[in-house]
This record gives sequence, structure tokens and C-alpha cells, in this order.
Amino acid sequence: MKHDRIWIVVADGSRAQIFLNSGPGTGLVPAMQHALVADNRPSGSISSDRPGRTFDSAGSGRHAMEPSTDPHRHAQISFAHDVAELLEKEGKAKAFEQILIIAAPRMLGDLRSALGEETKKLVIGELDKDLTKLSINDLSSHLEDMVKL
Repeated sequence: MKHDRIWIVVADGSRAQIFLNSGPGTGLVPAMQHALVADNRPSGSISSDRPGRTFDSAGSGRHAMEPSTDPHRHAQISFAHDVAELLEKEGKAKAFEQILIIAAPRMLGDLRSALGEETKKLVIGELDKDLTKLSINDLSSHLEDMVKL
């Protein structure tokens, strides 16, 4: 009997690990040789330039302009797009048949937004928890209700 290959994506805003489950009794194995890691520096370190200055709308006062987006948040969104792009590419290459996403709530939302329609159809479940720091053995206990390992 053929079992679907399931990729389990475990991510937060700056790190993602992908595991493979090939069916009941096979457990989890890393699907990639290394974790995906993004720039996780604080906003002040990412954007070290001073903010621009502008005049008040009335009078001669000046003040700093707020950046339109937080650089740290922008890096998180960009990372989610990178992860989604990898899933799109590997899905087309038939590296997996289904995806299970376990991610910190904000990252889960970012991934939902970044995934294409075809890849979204492969998602069989989601869990909004940050489990990136768990070992494979500890992670398995969180998946018991979602997939047969």
C-alpha cells in the first residue's frame, strides 16, 4: 500500500525545519540537510540609518519620520515568502504529496498569505505553535492527532 509523503514544516519568523514522514511507522526524518535560517537581528540593527526628517505641517518645527514598515517585521515576511517559494518548487518536483504546517501564529499567517493556490491544496493541517526548538522525538508527540508517524 502506497503512503503519501508528508512534509512537516516547523517554523517561526526566522527559522524553518522541514521533516519527512513516509507513512505509518516511519517516524520523522529531516527532509533537507539543514534548517532554513533568516536574518533575525533587531530592527535597529537592520536599519542603521537615521530616519528622515520632515517639517511640521504648521509652523517651523521638524521631526523624524517613522518608517512605513518595521525592518524586522519586513524580514519575517520575506522569510515566509522564501519558505513558500521552496515549498512551491519542491511540490512541483513531487518531493511530497501533502504538507503539515506547524508555525508560530504570525508566521503561520505569513505562510498562508505567501503560498500559491496549488500548494495550499496540499496542506492537510496546521498547528499555530512555535515548536522550532523541539527535538524530533519531542515534536512527534505534538503530531499524534494530526498524522500517523
